[in-house]
Amino acid sequence: METNPLATFPLLLLAAVISAVISSPAAAASTLDGFSIWDGKVLELDESNFDAAISKFDFVFVDFYAPWCGHCKRLSPELDAAAKVLASLKEPIVIAKVDADKYSKLAIKHDIDGFPTLKIFANGVPTDYYGPRKSDLLVRYLKKFVAPDVALLDSDSAVSEFVESAGTHFPIYIGFGLDEAVILDYAKKYKKKAWFAVAKDFSEDVMVSYDFDKVPSLVALHPTYDEKNIFYGPFEENFVEDFVKQNFLPAIVPINRDTLKVLTDDDRNIVLTIVEDEGEDLSKKLFKLLKAAAYANRDLIFAYVGINQFGEFADSFGGTGKNELPKMIVWDGNEQYLTVVGSERIDTDVEDPETQISGFIKGYREGSTEQKRIGGPSFMKYVNSLIGIRTVYILVFLVCMLMLIRSISKEEPLRVGTREESEGSPSSEQEETEYKPGDKED
Repeated sequence: METNPLATFPLLLLAAVISAVISSPAAAASTLDGFSIWDGKVLELDESNFDAAISKFDFVFVDFYAPWCGHCKRLSPELDAAAKVLASLKEPIVIAKVDADKYSKLAIKHDIDGFPTLKIFANGVPTDYYGPRKSDLLVRYLKKFVAPDVALLDSDSAVSEFVESAGTHFPIYIGFGLDEAVILDYAKKYKKKAWFAVAKDFSEDVMVSYDFDKVPSLVALHPTYDEKNIFYGPFEENFVEDFVKQNFLPAIVPINRDTLKVLTDDDRNIVLTIVEDEGEDLSKKLFKLLKAAAYANRDLIFAYVGINQFGEFADSFGGTGKNELPKMIVWDGNEQYLTVVGSERIDTDVEDPETQISGFIKGYREGSTEQKRIGGPSFMKYVNSLIGIRTVYILVFLVCMLMLIRSISKEEPLRVGTREESEGSPSSEQEETEYKPGDKED
């Protein structure tokens, strides 16, 4: 029996109206009504309630994950533990997660091309998160986003409490006897990279403890590396910002997965020293000499890496045999590096390796160099770009178009493998892939 199209039109119109109402922001918000920030639970978001959650809560930390991703699975219990602590803050932070593999529209909208991808939404504005993932460190990191731009300290105990609560993951800047206005703009600009405070009332004991002898002064602390630097001015815009930027990193940086991420935000070239083992006495003596060179050449970053500590990274620069170490190169932080002619390695058997370091810097500045291309990372970066989530969507779209064309032509449609077949070996291989500079997790 045929149905009159006009008779079904009102029903279709009603269905469309109901659908529009269900997908409206108000309806989406209703799906959050049962969620209380005080529960301390991770909020599960999807395409129906994501925008409502971002609008409802001032601070939302979102984990875009995939169920098959090994890194995501290991991160999940850390987020569960952190959520309970962050919910109890004076300015609560909500932790949420999105199955980006399932809710592909959200993944595309927020440029998700690897798992896990972490973002902080502060009053609706997203910021990529590259900080620590262990629950205790995650909590300390996220506290920065709800803390004042500049903390005001009015006693010795307030200074001590501020430094202790700031933890060791970020550099700390304290202006002693300094007007808040001098560092306020930089505190806002670099909030996700460092802690900032000004102290008005403090004793001579504090001056001795933080190693400054006059005010005003700006003290930069690196608790992780037990390092401090003092700036006595001039307190004009360019000078203050240069000091702040130069002290985001310690004088000499150990290369590891965490510091590599920080280095990408700095446009200075990197004088990289490669040793066999960072813990050897000869290496430690060499690092002290490199630190002195770093203070004299603040336009460069000085860093080191041990073959035994991070061999897959060090090997990218070639020539890392035992008889070729220690060696120094100048890396641009991307795909190119320079060797200095006549300074291919540091001979630690001679009495004056300091002269060799000075000669290397001099040769670099005079242009007595040979340019080379890093081995591995650029290719790995290319491979990783090919397996981004958007590329997958494009491939799926092309397959669907081919199937449609063939079905129209009355030919046998293309057969596409099952999800289980496609996810079996690749995901496990991906988790076991060795990390190299430029790689993206999962």
